[in-house]
Amino acid sequence: MDIIKEVEKLIEKKRNELTQISDQIWEYAETRFEEYKSAQLICDMLEKEEFTLRTHIANLETGFIGSYGHGYPIIAILGEYDALTGLSQRDKCAVADPVKKNGNGHGCGHNLLGVGSLAAALAVKEYLKEKNVPGTVRYYGCPAEESGYGKTYMVREGFFQDVDVAFSWHPATVNGVMHTSSNAVMQATFKFKGRSSHAAASPHLGRSALDAVELMNIGVNYMREHMIDEARVHYAITNSGGISPNVVQAEAEVMYLIRAPKPSQVKELYERVVKIAKGAALMTETQMEQQIQGACANLIPNQTMEQLMHKQMMQINLAEVKQEEIAFAKAIYESTSAEDKEAAKKQVGSLLDRALADHPVFNQIAPMSKNVSFMTGSTDVADVSWNVPTAQCVTATWAYATPFHTWQAVAQGKTEYAHDAMLLAGKAIAATAIEMIENQELISQAKQELEDRLEGESYECLVPSHIQPPNYSESEEEDYSVV
Repeated sequence: MDIIKEVEKLIEKKRNELTQISDQIWEYAETRFEEYKSAQLICDMLEKEEFTLRTHIANLETGFIGSYGHGYPIIAILGEYDALTGLSQRDKCAVADPVKKNGNGHGCGHNLLGVGSLAAALAVKEYLKEKNVPGTVRYYGCPAEESGYGKTYMVREGFFQDVDVAFSWHPATVNGVMHTSSNAVMQATFKFKGRSSHAAASPHLGRSALDAVELMNIGVNYMREHMIDEARVHYAITNSGGISPNVVQAEAEVMYLIRAPKPSQVKELYERVVKIAKGAALMTETQMEQQIQGACANLIPNQTMEQLMHKQMMQINLAEVKQEEIAFAKAIYESTSAEDKEAAKKQVGSLLDRALADHPVFNQIAPMSKNVSFMTGSTDVADVSWNVPTAQCVTATWAYATPFHTWQAVAQGKTEYAHDAMLLAGKAIAATAIEMIENQELISQAKQELEDRLEGESYECLVPSHIQPPNYSESEEEDYSVV
């Protein structure tokens, strides 16, 4: 069996249906834990394709598993479909032009990600069906990757315990295989409660929750000098206590993301941030409540699987990009800042930079690095990778130099080259999965590599067991820890 040709045929047969689903999810642009219509659309396709569905897994309203086949090996393919707030943008438009002011948009391309993974799952299913061989393919519908980390809950609740290998991918500006680690992260909300009063007539009677938030932020800023270089701490004031300066703010809230290369380092930093919050509450005579909103570990690479995926990717026919698509990609490239262009140039080098500036749709497969790179961002794919050998690729859904989480990324979400790249990812994942089903010694090698890389460490979920994902269809009070 020529795996590549077979996979290409299987996926191309469903191209129109898959691109329509991706475009519809782009239109829905639903954010963390609220991806109701997007999840249902993928579930409908899986059900149509004879997959057995389990919904609302791990207490996730928009989390699900579609399963086909029987027995081992069990192949997990991870799909995401959440959008970002504030990134509404018209498609195929090379200037910032929101469809809806402050609306949502797929600035990380998860409309493509979820459907590229779906394409892979469908192709593996067809292989299992036609060959009538033992094996199970599962599509994991994973909500809230951007903020909330749905996969972490799935791992914590045991939904990957029997999986042999897992695959994912991500939209990008190049085609290649990820050989990288990442920062672990904890996300937490800090609420301060004080006492309102007239800011001029009786300021001495008020206790400002906003002052507490500001003092906390100052304290964390001073902490930055005394933490490891790779760590990152970000915050956003999510409730400033109102818009009346003549009223002492009785309530205020700030959300923090705390990142570091190892989960133990993240936990240590989080505990320091909590102490700072307590100090801010003491200084302002306010009450502080904190809650972990989500977390994920650091990514564990698997070279056994990644080298195999790279080999498969090199054999896949890359689609030719039409001239009008290249023209649009060039317009997007020109819309990016000089700083974005310079950052992209540092990644690819001067020679390739000049070629991509003229033809900004990457049309080759990048060589695979022998050394593990480090990603300062975070992904909940990491929690899967601690428990199951995991491989990921990236494909060029966006023009060269397109920054993640921008209107430019949203604008390209329905282009033909984005669709081609989405299906390229699906083909790479499917071909690699089928190769591992046919040669199960590769699965054993991947498992051994994971064990070696962990060096005796075991997985510990950073989200405490009493914390559950939010259910937005229900009106429940969130579980906060009062300090």
